[in-house]
Amino acid sequence: MSTPARPAAAAATADDDRARWSRLASTDEVAGDGPFAAAADGVDVVIVRAGGALRVFEGLCPHQGALLGEGELDGGALVCRNHRWRFDAATGQRDGGPQCLRACPVEERDGAVWADLSALARVEAAPPRRRLADLPGPRGLPLLGNALQIDLDRLHLQLEAWAREYGPLYRLKLGSRDMVVTTDTALIEQTLRERPEAFRRDGRVEPIFAELGVAGVFSAEGKAWRPQRKLAMGALSQKHLRTFYPTLHRVAGNLRARWERAADAGAEIDLLDDLMRFTVDVTTLLVFGHDVDTLGGGRDVIQRHLERFFPTFARRLNSVVPWWRVLRMPSDRRTDRAVAALRAWLGELVVAARAALAAEPARAARPANFLEAMLAARDDDGAPFDDDVIFGNLVTMLLAGEDTTANTLAWAVHHLIDLPDEVAAVRAEIAAVAGDAAVPADLDTANRLHRITGVAQEAMRLHPVAPSMFVEANHDVVLGDLELPAGTNVAGLIRPAAVDDANFADAAAFRPARWLDAERGPGAHAPSVHMPFGSGPRICPGRTLALVEMRVVLATVYQAFDVTRVGAADAVHEKFSFTVSPVGIRVRMHRRPPAA
Repeated sequence: MSTPARPAAAAATADDDRARWSRLASTDEVAGDGPFAAAADGVDVVIVRAGGALRVFEGLCPHQGALLGEGELDGGALVCRNHRWRFDAATGQRDGGPQCLRACPVEERDGAVWADLSALARVEAAPPRRRLADLPGPRGLPLLGNALQIDLDRLHLQLEAWAREYGPLYRLKLGSRDMVVTTDTALIEQTLRERPEAFRRDGRVEPIFAELGVAGVFSAEGKAWRPQRKLAMGALSQKHLRTFYPTLHRVAGNLRARWERAADAGAEIDLLDDLMRFTVDVTTLLVFGHDVDTLGGGRDVIQRHLERFFPTFARRLNSVVPWWRVLRMPSDRRTDRAVAALRAWLGELVVAARAALAAEPARAARPANFLEAMLAARDDDGAPFDDDVIFGNLVTMLLAGEDTTANTLAWAVHHLIDLPDEVAAVRAEIAAVAGDAAVPADLDTANRLHRITGVAQEAMRLHPVAPSMFVEANHDVVLGDLELPAGTNVAGLIRPAAVDDANFADAAAFRPARWLDAERGPGAHAPSVHMPFGSGPRICPGRTLALVEMRVVLATVYQAFDVTRVGAADAVHEKFSFTVSPVGIRVRMHRRPPAA
């Protein structure tokens, strides 16, 4: 007897059900318990195994949108890498809160993991009530708009000043481009959480970085971003940092030795320059396994080449017309020479790393550094990364590793010079946690320096290295109640909320104790508005490394030295060159007598 044919309606329903299922990964790619980051049709998910069974949940943490696939499993809990929120790996329920991750039906078939992601469909935004023309803002000139009003060295300060005048959401015209500027934390969070689908970095970032020869994970968008992000996160994972810590310990010892020599000579120290040397030495060892030892007197040529990038990038990004494409100024030619020199130096390291992988193929499964991981990796199409992508990511790692940490450390020391009671509290913590060791002995010791972490948080709160988050709408989108046409730029200013007394008590003061539960005191404390590393899926992958470096350096400084400023405190100022750095911090180090 033949099997009766399915009714047409039932067949159509079954086909519709099947069409909702998306392939997330091959079974080989999710061997083990996870977590594993995956995406399909622009939807991020996280895959874990709980009790031997696969689970698929929404991929963005409900707190600030970090990728949960970049977190870790701790027992039966999925832990977000950003603020350590914990979710039951079997049910998705948050430990200590009402939030619960949305789950998706999942199955393994044909050697792959499939899931029905319909439960994660985006909720349509409410109809917009305002348009760009409704927003206030400074008056500009015909055709040029506000472009001639911009002082590039003070761009972030200008944008903040206009926010005080025109409110938390205003409009600029930069030539033919519209820019919306906001200090509203909820709106900034929306733009960062909805990357890379609804928003991307300013559309000029990718081509300008490509012209500079540094197209990497920072500037990558769309399909190219995810595999590069995965590699960067692997290099900067907590597990890798634990293995890398002895190297970090050694470089911190080199920094201490450099400052002991300066102290004995009574010499002035360009604090930021020395801290840049420290971060360059750390990053080159992490990325290449290569020691340039700029702290010990090695050539600092790499550091000098890197210094060309951000000022050149900032100048081009904020130009109304791309004049450098037709007219090369002397500064452009100097940047071209810096890029060529970096490419030649990195090319030698790439050749050596390829030879090591060829001689010992097993290294591909356990790469010793980021360069080896890049050479061994494959993109989503199974092809190796080309040399331009490899070079771009190597330079990106160097740039990111150099600026953020060094600038924050310089601001921290600058403030502590005027706070002897805080320095005494820092030293008491160092003695209690790290003893009399010249440098914190291991990663666990460094991570227990909570007051020093508070010092770093205060430096980033008052002087964020990236005070403006620039994005662009990929398509027509609604931001809050504002209709944004595709291509509209949005600048999110993160400092105003962080220095508002409504969010932090006595917000203008440098008070590390506000980050310690036992010493916080009364008044407002809203840490969620503090976003020095960004937020959402593209939160800075180097966040963990940066914080460890800050703890280690500050512990090393204040265990061994008294620090005095050369010159007046108010002579130190901020300068914008894509990131914001302190200018004019010069100090002297004085050896402290050994503890009795």
